[in-house]
Amino acid sequence: MPESSRILRKKTGHFLEDFVPGQVFRHKLGKTVTEGLFTTFTEFSMTTNPLAKNARYARAYGFEGLLCPPGLAMLVAFSQTVEDVSENARANLEYIDMRFGAPLYVGDTVEVETKVLGVRPSSSRPNLGIVHVQSTARKNVGESGDAVIMTWQRKVQVYKQDDAAEVHAGEVAPDEIACELWLPPHDPARDYKALAHLSNPDTYFEDFEPGTRLEHSRGRVITDEHIHLTAVLDNTSQVHCNQFMIDLDPSQYVGGRLIVYGGIPFVLCLGLSCPDVGDNALGDVIYSTGRHTAPLFAGDTVFAATEILAKSDLPGRPDLGLVDTRLLGHKFVRAEGERADDAPPGWKKVPIFELERRLAIKRRSHYG
Repeated sequence: MPESSRILRKKTGHFLEDFVPGQVFRHKLGKTVTEGLFTTFTEFSMTTNPLAKNARYARAYGFEGLLCPPGLAMLVAFSQTVEDVSENARANLEYIDMRFGAPLYVGDTVEVETKVLGVRPSSSRPNLGIVHVQSTARKNVGESGDAVIMTWQRKVQVYKQDDAAEVHAGEVAPDEIACELWLPPHDPARDYKALAHLSNPDTYFEDFEPGTRLEHSRGRVITDEHIHLTAVLDNTSQVHCNQFMIDLDPSQYVGGRLIVYGGIPFVLCLGLSCPDVGDNALGDVIYSTGRHTAPLFAGDTVFAATEILAKSDLPGRPDLGLVDTRLLGHKFVRAEGERADDAPPGWKKVPIFELERRLAIKRRSHYG
């Protein structure tokens, strides 16, 4: 190499001192939902709603074709924000006011914009702070079908690049984003009951009783495939894929290991709950709040449970009802000598995820 050759060490992502309240990021790339992407994540997440499995069923209900489950829409949209918001994050702390709008189909292209709502330095760790953002995802921008598919807020714990750097602390108000779940109209002329055998018979609105806790029977192990799945989504956060970075300073990173991207247990918990909760849902309306309560690593197995919190009518839709739930994810870790009612001997149950979730669910009286 000639002595005069220039070496540039490029910085990717933003650090705590780079964020300013009111700042807006129009994220790079965008992402088109391909058949491969759709199939990979609907199958991996174990969703069972026929709207994502059976095109005839989806069209009969008034959708254009196979419907992307809400978890897949979230994965595609959320991952686009990572380079600008959380590539240099330690942890994602909270999801807030995640609302769903227009349906997302194979062939749709998603683009995302984010506004910084707040920046706050840590009082105990000078190299960290919290960034609060609001993101909005649209599909087919500037084309026929341009619409908001979802909007959400999140809080992220982000590293400083320079511990001595000034932080632009402050807050601004979130934008008012019009985002209401699109639901196909009920058509009395359609023979919905001829399709009823394609979904579970005990997951209609009438079947849910507040105060019930549903323990979902299936589990799914996470392997090193999480690295590939995260890359497929264009999620560039280094804590999910750069083992060398972690090995250089294990104490700085959660568990001193590659941590599984939080969107993966998020969609797995949705999928594991689907046979008992979401099989007859026409859509998820809102996730009012959610958080990861423990990290997930390769080798862990994800399980889920759902608490039924409340039921209500959906104004103007006598064929549907709203069900408010709390989705809970957990794993088991070995704990020699441990004995507890909620785990086998020698194991400890560890909560990993919780989500306040509202679904729009069919009534048996109209569809069953």
